[in-house]
Amino acid sequence: MYYKNNEIKLGAMLQRLPNAVAVISGSAENSEIHGTVKFYQAAGGVFTVADIFGLPVSTEACKGNIFAFHIHGGSDCSGNQDDPFADAGSHYNPNDCPHPYHAGDMPPLFGAGGRAFLAFLTDRFDVNEIVGKTVIIHDGVDDFTTQPSGNAGNKIACGVISKVRR
Repeated sequence: MYYKNNEIKLGAMLQRLPNAVAVISGSAENSEIHGTVKFYQAAGGVFTVADIFGLPVSTEACKGNIFAFHIHGGSDCSGNQDDPFADAGSHYNPNDCPHPYHAGDMPPLFGAGGRAFLAFLTDRFDVNEIVGKTVIIHDGVDDFTTQPSGNAGNKIACGVISKVRR
């Protein structure tokens, strides 16, 4: 439907409702963070579009403004005093792969004045697999090496992935 000569027709896909969406909210300490992560099932994988506002802004040269971004296996954005999103669980990893090969490992968000926009295609999961799971934004950069989570820092924002009603 969205393939022609192995090309995804992105314009056509983005004109329809996504198959699932996570509404992102920041922790109490990062309450200004908000946005959406939309998931579109495509013939070659899942096209993912994140539009996030209110991210922390660093004025230090060569520091900050890059945020680890993952799907976690838990189904709730609640937690405790030490971890406001503890119930989001760990990275979504149904095949028990090492980091950064978890199904839930996604590219980082690059902040620009507190906003980040990211669009990418992945074949690590399909939309039905991730409905009910969580999207987490961390305050650090994922090093793509450290096990099990890339030394990504604290969880600063979360959203539960919900199926979009048609």
